[in-house]
Amino acid sequence: MKNPRHLPRFLAVALALAGLAASGSALAAKDVVLAIGYQPETLDPYNTNTTITTAVTKSFYEGLFQFDKDLKVVPVLAEGYEVSKDGLVYTLKLRQGVKFHDGSDFNAEAVKFVLDRVMNPENKLLRANQFNRVSKVEAVNPSTVRITLKEPFAPFINTLAHGSAAMISPTALKKWGNKDIAFHPVGTGPFEFVEWKQTEAVKGKKFDGYWKKGYPKVESVSWKPVLENNTRAAMLQTGEADFAFPLPYEQVELLKKSDKVNVAVTPSIITRFLSFNMLQKPYDNPKVREAIAYAINKEALAKVAFSGFAMPAEGVVPQGVKYAEKMPPVPYDLKKARELLKEAGYPNGFESVLWGGYANTTTNKVLQFVQQQLAQVGIKLQVQALEVGQRTEWVDAWPDPATAKVRLYYIGWSSSTGEADWALRPLFASESWAPKLQNVSFYKNELVDQSIARALVTTDEGERAALYKKTQEQILKDLPRVPLVTEMNLAATSKRLSGVHVMPDGNINMDAIAISD
Repeated sequence: MKNPRHLPRFLAVALALAGLAASGSALAAKDVVLAIGYQPETLDPYNTNTTITTAVTKSFYEGLFQFDKDLKVVPVLAEGYEVSKDGLVYTLKLRQGVKFHDGSDFNAEAVKFVLDRVMNPENKLLRANQFNRVSKVEAVNPSTVRITLKEPFAPFINTLAHGSAAMISPTALKKWGNKDIAFHPVGTGPFEFVEWKQTEAVKGKKFDGYWKKGYPKVESVSWKPVLENNTRAAMLQTGEADFAFPLPYEQVELLKKSDKVNVAVTPSIITRFLSFNMLQKPYDNPKVREAIAYAINKEALAKVAFSGFAMPAEGVVPQGVKYAEKMPPVPYDLKKARELLKEAGYPNGFESVLWGGYANTTTNKVLQFVQQQLAQVGIKLQVQALEVGQRTEWVDAWPDPATAKVRLYYIGWSSSTGEADWALRPLFASESWAPKLQNVSFYKNELVDQSIARALVTTDEGERAALYKKTQEQILKDLPRVPLVTEMNLAATSKRLSGVHVMPDGNINMDAIAISD
């Protein structure tokens, strides 16, 4: 998902906000504050490509399945499933006795209503492409759903485990409508929605009717967007937050010495890219794209912007994702970069604009670093980190690729389904040109399209692996995006908080969230 964390991908989530008392005393015993580095743009899980936004929505919503800490699929609102021999029909048995927050029943009719909504093209939901291989959904009886696909789709259950595939109350959808449900989430999750003050916090309270008896073990959670790295870290020390993610890279070693917090540094499947608008000059020229790839020192970027808590990306798909092909980064070579620019007709470079997909401290460091690197080969960049509304309007939802103003774009992605399809199809298939999905390079390659499509329907594991290998090699040759770094996930919790961890895709799992007295 755009990891953005735009992505992607799957994890449980939630934490929260409870302010300090006027006297400066500690947080209320059963209230939790989660300080996050990104601002959610919606609370509709079907209308976001941002991983951290999906994490927030998981406070209120659950899906039929989810991923565990190792990105393995586990049942949630579905208890199990069967697949027909031809791979077209999935029959799901549903958990009984589950209620939505508004008191209505979770059942097969609710599943059908929710999936029919995302499949309806008139609703123009960002996650529609994730379900475009579903032919029909039938409620066989209250506890049984039959889903028929148009063609075999190998990662279908992974798709249902993605955090976007949440079960929304049909009663709430009818009440609030397709758009306003984004501000009034009603699901079956552990927390019931209280309020969303968009620049301040998203807050939920314990759902007393939650089907997991004895959970949640805290009274309320609040997701507080804190864009400045040092402020997030400071909130842990002052007691204003129980959880912070991501941590400022440069403060990790200091925070590890604190007696107030626990620091977790874990591997991720989040890759940061520099994307080119290939419909516009000079980025339609492959030599220009290759020159820029040579002009950026990925090792230095990992040290300067990420304080060493990242490594040069080893291919288009990060290691840890099924079918990822390990490939060496494009080496740093200014001489080669200049030669390529000269061959492309730009011996003195050119001027352009670089946007960053996140308005946070680390993004600004990356933008400045890339600006300085490309200046060495004559490319003069104006840089701007986009606020969430700007990113949505100018990039994600821009209606016409031919007039898109994006040129160079720094963004991240994680395959939140844990396999290569969701690392490749949303970013590189021609069917995924924005605003449908995240192919903001407007890249089109027939071999890539055919290989991705074939890999989805084949039942031969060897063939699928070979197709994904061919796809990744072709993408790295064409360079619609330059893979820059794969980062580590850095998070910290207060000593009193347990049961919260960051998943490899940058999502957050808080199934066992608890506070010690």
